[in-house]
Amino acid sequence: MSKSFTKDTDDDEAVESAPAPSNVKNYMTPQGFAALQEELRRLMRVERPKVVEVVSWAAGNGDRSENGDYIYGKKRLREIDRRARYLTKQLESSVVVDPSQQKNRDQVFFGATVTYVREDNTEHTVTLVGVDEAEMAQGKISWNSPMAKALLKSRVGDAVEVRTPSGIDTIEVLAIRYEEE
Repeated sequence: MSKSFTKDTDDDEAVESAPAPSNVKNYMTPQGFAALQEELRRLMRVERPKVVEVVSWAAGNGDRSENGDYIYGKKRLREIDRRARYLTKQLESSVVVDPSQQKNRDQVFFGATVTYVREDNTEHTVTLVGVDEAEMAQGKISWNSPMAKALLKSRVGDAVEVRTPSGIDTIEVLAIRYEEE
């Protein structure tokens, strides 16, 4: 079989190329929406033109089958285009929700920053954000993660159960706040 009929795949491609199903809302904070817009702008106006320039230069050097600059440049272009398609779909399907506009501030909803305590008396603070904004190291969890789903609609003082890999964990909500980032 000719190499032109095979497809190079990366492990990240399967995860990244699957935007949210059409029946699921893609909630996002204004900051998360702006970050995705900026990434798309940078890819299309800065990175892609540079790579196209390198590929054009490399293509002019003759034999493309053994030309590393050409081969890796074309691969990078495919990666950029794949990421740009993903970002475009995510931005088009997003519903921007500003947490600072939340009216019912005594319950946990999208954008809330929640402080809770586990059964082992460890205190944690998390913010419920969009799928593309989640970063556990910064305490930002996806609004549709198991922890966030357990916290949704809870109030200060509520004890909620969270299903974890090690079993069911009971946590108590200590504080809820909505703030502008």
